[in-house]
Amino acid sequence: MDTHTQDPGFLSRNWKWLLPLGCLAPIVALALFVGGIVLVVGGAIRTSDPFNVGVQRARESPDVVASLGEPIEVGWLISGNINVNGPSGEANLSIPLTGPKGAATLYVVAEKSAGEWVFERLEVEIEGASDRVDLLGTTEIVWRPLVSWSSG
Repeated sequence: MDTHTQDPGFLSRNWKWLLPLGCLAPIVALALFVGGIVLVVGGAIRTSDPFNVGVQRARESPDVVASLGEPIEVGWLISGNINVNGPSGEANLSIPLTGPKGAATLYVVAEKSAGEWVFERLEVEIEGASDRVDLLGTTEIVWRPLVSWSSG
């Protein structure tokens, strides 16, 4: 009499590994999806005119440089929104800044009309300081994109 036993299959032998992987795969997929959205939105904000003008003004401000030191870097968790529809739009951003001496938050509020950004608020709130650094001063900033016209 031949009592040959059949070897257990792949699933029988490896169920202890497959169960956690089956639960982990949707979590990893969701994290990658959310991370992709954050990168796309963050990239769009980082290439916007209000973001770039605000960060440039903060890096050029003697008060901000004295408080944060150099170089001043932009953090990852930018919050707010930008809505642009052709020649009009609005921006309301909160941008984390860090330097060797400390951290701060740059606030940018701007409106775009007829292709020009008008900055209504451009302030840096330095951690531990009671007052904000006003980067606008007494004049508003109007930023016009450079346009090259060619005839022909």
